[in-house]
Amino acid sequence: MATEGQSEYESVLCVKPEVNVYRIPPRASNRAIRAADWKLDAPDWTGRMRVTARGKLVFVKLEDKISGELFAQAPVEEFPGLTVETVSDSSRYFVLRIQDDSGRSAFIGIGFGDRGDAFDFNVALQDHFKWVKQDDEFKKQAQTPDTTPKLDLGFKEGQTITLNIGQSKKKDRSRPQSSGGFGLLPPPPGGKLAPPPVKSTNHNTQPSEGGSDTGFLLDLDTSNSNTAAPSNPTTTASSDLWGDFDSVSSN
Repeated sequence: MATEGQSEYESVLCVKPEVNVYRIPPRASNRAIRAADWKLDAPDWTGRMRVTARGKLVFVKLEDKISGELFAQAPVEEFPGLTVETVSDSSRYFVLRIQDDSGRSAFIGIGFGDRGDAFDFNVALQDHFKWVKQDDEFKKQAQTPDTTPKLDLGFKEGQTITLNIGQSKKKDRSRPQSSGGFGLLPPPPGGKLAPPPVKSTNHNTQPSEGGSDTGFLLDLDTSNSNTAAPSNPTTTASSDLWGDFDSVSSN
């Protein structure tokens, strides 16, 4: 697997400018590793860490800060695993299994002065191997034939289908009628209705058509009789005056 990774393009996953390297005592039992057992105040080496990837394989490289000369590297095939392990008492320290070109390996301790650097290193490894796992699943699905039954939507031999085109449009164009059968006029502009006409209560207006002509004539006769009834007072006075004159001349 390492041979396949070496022939592929190398990408940089993470670079940290300062990392400390410690010699760790051999493991006495299956007890968890503690960074407190190391000489944290006196690291054995300090340099730069660069995490690269070629294909599915990751390389944790410890390099000199100035010259960039390789001090040690650890090929990582899975995470979490034996190549990179966390300690039980701190999140800033890890156990790293380094390996040379001849295949010899050794365990060393590495530590970061900043928790953010340790977090970035951890996340870079997790993201890479998460991608590796997804890529393996996609390849397995591509190689495995699909045995699930497929839905057949094609027409069987001799099967036909009838389409009614245009009928739905004619039905939509028909004018809907109200339940009473009478169409309602739209409201006037402005949304207000005109008030109803006021009935007249004047009884001295001219009678409407179809009324009684006789009643109208009687009203005229009554008015004529009332106007003609009073006598002329001047005529009566003059007749009395001549009557007195006639009586005097006769005497």
